[in-house]
Amino acid sequence: MQWLRKVFFLYYDGFRSMTIGKKLWLIIFIKLFIIFAVLKLFFFPDLLKKNFSTDEERGNYVIEQLTQTK
Repeated sequence: MQWLRKVFFLYYDGFRSMTIGKKLWLIIFIKLFIIFAVLKLFFFPDLLKKNFSTDEERGNYVIEQLTQTK
């Protein structure tokens, strides 16, 4: 358990003493937000919700696709 504490404080002290690194992490988080939130809305529509009206129909379709042999 002592090693876990050492690892935590290693990262804690490292992030606390950063100067330019904090800005870089902010840029990384903004990019991740754009990739996962904004692009998902425009390029990955919810096809199951659009093509099927009930949860039962969606479930049956997914089961068919997963168990279908090629």
